[in-house]
Amino acid sequence: MTIGLIDSHCHLDLEPLHSLLPDIMREAAAAGVRGFIVPGVHPDGWGGIMAVAAQDARIIPAYGIHPMHAGTLNDHVLVRLSKLAVGGIAIGETGLDPSCAVPLEQQERVFREQLRVAVTLQLPVLIHCRQAFQRVVTILREERADRVGGIMHAFSGSLEMAREFIRLGFAISISGTVTWNNAVKPLRIAREIPLEHLVLETDAPDMTPERFRGTFNRPAWLTETALRVAVLRDIGLDEVTSVTTSNVIRVLRLEGTAHEAVF
Repeated sequence: MTIGLIDSHCHLDLEPLHSLLPDIMREAAAAGVRGFIVPGVHPDGWGGIMAVAAQDARIIPAYGIHPMHAGTLNDHVLVRLSKLAVGGIAIGETGLDPSCAVPLEQQERVFREQLRVAVTLQLPVLIHCRQAFQRVVTILREERADRVGGIMHAFSGSLEMAREFIRLGFAISISGTVTWNNAVKPLRIAREIPLEHLVLETDAPDMTPERFRGTFNRPAWLTETALRVAVLRDIGLDEVTSVTTSNVIRVLRLEGTAHEAVF
């Protein structure tokens, strides 16, 4: 079987994807997308992630709290996260986002708590970062997150910052923004970061590729991003697929698990 693409970040538990899940999965399979990492954003959604993952071995859960929901963390939620995380593949998505209404100091506390869970359980981390890249690097160093690594989700930073995260053991995720007509930074990242440090994602239902903008995103359209990366690097689509899928398997430690066989 030809190796398939892995969507390293999509929200299959959220609407409108959840209501259309059988069709969404068939579409994705037809497009060659065979694996789906589904991250948590809010404690109230963790049960839904667990439920969709139980339906299909191709759906792989992660549990975490997005910075916009940092206000939901308390001792009870932290204990619940630690218990649920044992059945997931990563902690996340978590991180920092100054554009959120939650004060940055509170976001930082919640980010650190989740990093500590990840390090304790030896799980990689799925990081959401917007306009706070240097601060995230500092926190990752202080919390010794290099011991677990992970993925910088939908990376929007500079080439120089991408290299900082790579040194800490994080892969750089390319999303549908690389296809947008006004894209600048994503193009440079896709061209210049060594392929062995890149992974692909849709962030569905968000970040719809240029050709389909105006409607909700779906995992089948991960091929739009893969094709764009292949063109930018002047390499074959098969190479992009093979290497980025291998990268997800390595970074998220899927080798030898029940999930690896579906890719």
